[in-house]
Amino acid sequence: MVRSGVYLNIKYQAKNATMGQTTKNSKIIKATADTIYKAFTSPGALEVWQAPEDMTAKVHNFDLRIGGGYEMSLFYPDTEKEMQGKTQGKEDRFTARFVELIPNKKIVQAVNFESPNPEFSGEMIIEITFEPSENGTNVTYFFKDIPKGIRPEDNEAGTISTLGKLANYVENS
Repeated sequence: MVRSGVYLNIKYQAKNATMGQTTKNSKIIKATADTIYKAFTSPGALEVWQAPEDMTAKVHNFDLRIGGGYEMSLFYPDTEKEMQGKTQGKEDRFTARFVELIPNKKIVQAVNFESPNPEFSGEMIIEITFEPSENGTNVTYFFKDIPKGIRPEDNEAGTISTLGKLANYVENS
């Protein structure tokens, strides 16, 4: 799919119970892999671009090493009346553990939401790759084992928004 000169590869599918739900989204961003990797490995940068749409973010702690990770909260805007946070009220709080860090090439995170609802429990794997392209860097998110309480199309929409915010952040910094 092409939107405004940007390529988006969008795919999601529900697999058998052992595999869980998956989604995959890509965007070509007009920046180097190094610049984009730094945006993924800076707590201050994550707070600016990682929350989708009108949400805001707060990084509570950050440890950049394999086995380390970060804890983050995403907050729904006060104007949001229908959406309930996975953790409480208007908050989605999660921990991300770094499984793999290959500078400028790949980041793999194991993510767990803090939630009293078992529909949001379980470890979700996010694999992010950075591939040089003619117009910048192709950034691809591949989500595995998305908790069954998260609809793949909602995960996809949030990822598309986040990729747009990432592009805006690195292309205008």
